[in-house]
Amino acid sequence: MELFFLCLKIFFARITDVSIGTIRTMLMVKGKTVIVTVLAFVEVFIWFIVAREALITNVKSIFIPISYSLGYASGTLIGSCLAKKLIKGIVGVQVIIEKDNKPLLNAIRKHNYAVSVIDLKDDFNGNKKDMLYFQINHQSLKKLISLIKKYDNNAFIVINDTKAVQNGYLK
Repeated sequence: MELFFLCLKIFFARITDVSIGTIRTMLMVKGKTVIVTVLAFVEVFIWFIVAREALITNVKSIFIPISYSLGYASGTLIGSCLAKKLIKGIVGVQVIIEKDNKPLLNAIRKHNYAVSVIDLKDDFNGNKKDMLYFQINHQSLKKLISLIKKYDNNAFIVINDTKAVQNGYLK
């Protein structure tokens, strides 16, 4: 019974510290240094306590490293899901489309998205294309992608996290 509770404690503590670490990493990219510092302290404190207990216990069983590893893997998954829900922000979206797709451009503007259109030329075969450039709030991303796919299912879409935006218009 002691082994069971030890494995549970290790498993859930690893979920906690790895989830914190995943969220901390994503916040670090966004430049949130104060909260990142606090989360780093909590993460390492939990890790130290759990690692020490796992290593110095008198109980010898393969289930201890299995619990430790499963907690780590589960923490990565849970931390990623939590980060997607909790960390909102601005994303940059670049979309490569065929030249002069007026129906798509009209639909984008009708839905109040601010877009910059840049002329592109493929030097390899000379095809002309347009690149649409957006900075939008993360919660608008699915709607924008759906709108683009409705008018151009072959659009090449690149999405990047944006650290900060100055001036301009965000929907």
